[in-house]
Amino acid sequence: MNQSIFSRTLCVAAFALACAAPTQATSLTSSASSAGSASSGSISDSIGGSSNSSSGDNKVAAGDYRVIDIAQAPAKVDTTRMTLRAVAAGPAREFYLDVPNRALAARAVSKGELVQVSERVYGFEFAHADTKRSFFLALQDDWYRDLASRKVTI
Repeated sequence: MNQSIFSRTLCVAAFALACAAPTQATSLTSSASSAGSASSGSISDSIGGSSNSSSGDNKVAAGDYRVIDIAQAPAKVDTTRMTLRAVAAGPAREFYLDVPNRALAARAVSKGELVQVSERVYGFEFAHADTKRSFFLALQDDWYRDLASRKVTI
């Protein structure tokens, strides 16, 4: 495994452990694994431009966003689509975020709630603005591909 893939794996594993609820040592591995898979996705599969944006710039930027709509994601089973609008003054920036329902099991996101978006080296981190607790990572596509499970043959 090259150093870059190892670093990415370590970063996402640390996030998964931080998201996992306190558990007994025997179930820590499975909790971290399910938290990691439920709490991350690729940017290209998770983030899209909103057709309601008043500007041509639908790019995600760090900052606070208000949830203006919540619905079932079209053609994605067990996935919630949130439409987010930037709170900062200026042209209205809107985008949608598709999140697996399992990632919202600990705490749902409600219409009107603030979501904090932080840009990270691996992509974007989405957190509840009031608690700063992360609920989803949108990983750069190459990071996401590098973390995919692969069958190992000996």
